[in-house]
Amino acid sequence: MASRPPLGEPVSSEPVSSEPVPSELASSEPVSSELASSEPGLRRYQAEDRAACLALFDGNMPEYFAANERAEFVETLDEMDDYWVIELDGEGIVACGGYAASDGDASVAVLFWGMVRRDLHRRGLGERLLLERLRRIDADPAFASTVIETTQHSRAFYARHGFQVVREQRNGIALGLDLVDMRRPRAASRAGGAG
Repeated sequence: MASRPPLGEPVSSEPVSSEPVPSELASSEPVSSELASSEPGLRRYQAEDRAACLALFDGNMPEYFAANERAEFVETLDEMDDYWVIELDGEGIVACGGYAASDGDASVAVLFWGMVRRDLHRRGLGERLLLERLRRIDADPAFASTVIETTQHSRAFYARHGFQVVREQRNGIALGLDLVDMRRPRAASRAGGAG
């Protein structure tokens, strides 16, 4: 999987503090009763989902993705096996995201292109998608850790799920979108298991 190229100035190259995220950043709104009653379905991505996933990407620009990343996203949709979508009754596909082994280290799982329809942010769908991917990664003995390249806008979300910032690069994705590299050890390792 291709990585985002470094475009801006480094903010930090040392691991950032593992202190908890302040509660005002870590809070998330509860899933609305409307969403809870429609029981979102998670399934593997299929070729016919492409247009819906592209619409999700487009709806999250420019705050979460840069326009110059769209071609890489299209390539990912065409090539990746472990890519997932969430569907809601009457709404269609409302979230998507995947993971793969790192090209440089097969013991590292890379989360990529996780997104939720813009009007449904902070309703538990992104968390459901993330937790399912992490469950699958943690169940695979080939993986020792999980990494993600994200932005300052999603940093607190991933921190709530055990990810720690290892590097930040101001404007590293595009002007106004900092590149934030984060890492999470395998769940069993964090719990003191054999990992």
